[in-house]
Amino acid sequence: MLAAAAALALGGCMQTAGPIAIAQPGGDLDAIAYGQPYPGPQPVVVADNGGGAIGALRNSFAPAPVPVGYSAPMAAPVRYNASYHLDAGDKLRVVVYGQEGLTNSYAIDAGGAITMPLIGAVPARGRTTAGLAGEIAARLRNGYIREPSVAVEIEAYRPFFILGEVSAPGQYPYVPNMTVESAVAIAGGFSPRAKRDVVTITHTEAGASMRAVVPLGTPLSPGDTVFVGERWF
Repeated sequence: MLAAAAALALGGCMQTAGPIAIAQPGGDLDAIAYGQPYPGPQPVVVADNGGGAIGALRNSFAPAPVPVGYSAPMAAPVRYNASYHLDAGDKLRVVVYGQEGLTNSYAIDAGGAITMPLIGAVPARGRTTAGLAGEIAARLRNGYIREPSVAVEIEAYRPFFILGEVSAPGQYPYVPNMTVESAVAIAGGFSPRAKRDVVTITHTEAGASMRAVVPLGTPLSPGDTVFVGERWF
């Protein structure tokens, strides 16, 4: 009878999935401290049937999903030279597609023009790069090229000038997105007698000049003149 009961019990275990036990380790430290081991919680046996209790147990120990954020695509940076008005000292790259003899670098002269083969002097002062490209195309279309395709880009901006109480006053190449503060840094920083909170900027646009007293964070344009004054105390 004992053998038959053992066989039936063994057969029942073979028909169910193996149990999973969660138990605490023995309490050796408790035995040292209190003279007897801490009994600890009894093992919890849960049938591993892929759902029910075992599913709930797994879900309770599963890490919470990490939220993922997706940023919107960054907008394309605004091109500074798209609205920039050309003037003497700017250096341009003019590309006439299919015409290697016309494609070249041109500097705007003191008269505000560039000089190209076939069409001669083309006024550039006060124009944008797109406006100058359209003017060049119109002149080439007038008896030289049937359907010219022209592109103009700025290779180098005209320099800016900084005077007054800086370590090295003079003329320096312009870099896009400059401020008055960065211009002072390029000129070696303030002198010991410099007035450090505001400066005077002279800006020229289309032949007209204007002067203003501005703080150090003010944006600087090509061709501007910065004057750093002297403090009185």
